[in-house]
Amino acid sequence: MSRNPRLGIWLMIAAVATFAAQDGFSRYLAETYNTLMIVMIRYWVFAGFVIVLAQRRPEGPRAAIRSTRLWVHLVRGTLLVAEVCMIVWGYTLIGLIESHAIFAICPLLIVALSGPMLGERISWQRWAAVAAGMVGVIVILRPGTGVFSWPALLPLASALFFALYSVLTRLTTRDEPTFPAFFWPAVIGAVLMTLFGLPNLEPVAVADIAPLAAYCLLCVLSHWLLLKCYEAIEAARVQPYAYLQIVFVTIIGIVIYGEVLALPVAIGTAIIVAAGLYALSLERRPIPAVPL
Repeated sequence: MSRNPRLGIWLMIAAVATFAAQDGFSRYLAETYNTLMIVMIRYWVFAGFVIVLAQRRPEGPRAAIRSTRLWVHLVRGTLLVAEVCMIVWGYTLIGLIESHAIFAICPLLIVALSGPMLGERISWQRWAAVAAGMVGVIVILRPGTGVFSWPALLPLASALFFALYSVLTRLTTRDEPTFPAFFWPAVIGAVLMTLFGLPNLEPVAVADIAPLAAYCLLCVLSHWLLLKCYEAIEAARVQPYAYLQIVFVTIIGIVIYGEVLALPVAIGTAIIVAAGLYALSLERRPIPAVPL
């Protein structure tokens, strides 16, 4: 049961606004410095954050991070690293607005993958929502019109990787506490990004130290807000508010970076969001499911 639904909703809104601000900084930094280095520094701070949380767990740090599925966490951590690198790279090539418009398909990909990977039964209504979402992606990408470019595949691949990561998270939390699923991808990701990021280390200009620090602090703050949100209210009840990130990112893209919200991108995003909200609404009422 929800402890404080109103607080949970506001925490979700604050979290997605913080994620949007984080994305704005990541675009600036990745356009100025090597993407792998920027993501590496982000992961160092994130890993430090989860280590501090582990130390403060009432059951003790060792018990808090204990898991019998470390190999799954290794896969999850690798997927999350790839997802972050691709989406940030996409920001520098096609901008925030188009990247997030395409990435919005992620919740629907989670629905599609839950059947074969988790053995869940998916109703025809949910499959229809997934199909509608893919139509929205096609509207955004406009293949065959001369507008499509390969960088648009980066946020699409990022959405797929994050969907896989999310489904594997649900798999690990079926019979284990949620904290190890939060802890290990951060630590594993920090190790992986150190391997790839250190060879691309560049000196940071004095003027960019503050944006880099803000980027790292926003990374920690966004995840802390999300944790507090899920302590206050069930995740399913606040997921519709997560789509507000597209609104916040669009504002940042237009105001800060001079991006343009093209009509096909707006239409495609509306289709994807509508399909996603419909799929979420189906979670609240029982519908006869069609076995895969």
